[in-house]
Amino acid sequence: MAYDAAKKAARFAKAKGAHDTVIAAAHRAQADALEIEAGAKRLLADEYDAAQERGEVATVGKPVNVPDGNNKSTAADIGLSRKDVHEARQIRDAEKADPGVIRRTLDEKLESGEEPTKAALRKAVVEVAKQGLSGRPASSSSNKNPLYRAPTKAGAAWTHLYGTCRALSEWASQGENVMLARRGVAERTDDQAANIAAVRKCAATLNSFLEDL
Repeated sequence: MAYDAAKKAARFAKAKGAHDTVIAAAHRAQADALEIEAGAKRLLADEYDAAQERGEVATVGKPVNVPDGNNKSTAADIGLSRKDVHEARQIRDAEKADPGVIRRTLDEKLESGEEPTKAALRKAVVEVAKQGLSGRPASSSSNKNPLYRAPTKAGAAWTHLYGTCRALSEWASQGENVMLARRGVAERTDDQAANIAAVRKCAATLNSFLEDL
């Protein structure tokens, strides 16, 4: 009876170990995707603010129409909500106030066995962004996980590469996205040569990378 109980416990432990391994891998992929998304939002914030400075996008509280008769684009015109722009700016400001806070927050969740969620990342970003705007130090070293080690340039590059590929693969596997993209190319009336060339260059870059492994 003790043998049977031990055998069952061993089977359970093995199953749980496999389960934990899969969950940990999923959490790492989730963290990588969130880091890539945060990077894209930081770029969006910079580009949007630069467009406003150039007068290409309307500024809140100012007229959309300009004297020469050309209308300035609004956030809605380019497919963004005010919330999108606000969140992008918060992420950008948080990274400026405390460089590496995005990756550090995600790694701390992984190291504690927790799921790295958008909500958890947003909470950290909002707090750091507020502290940065108030002029207070974003965080003290005592609040940081002592086990955290910033990734090397090579490690960060690899994370960016496979994270981008995973995100693309997931997008391509959802419904008819690839077919819709092909249709989208045909629907565009402007010259798409540069965009098509960029996709081909991306494929060539990945093929070259894989050949060198």
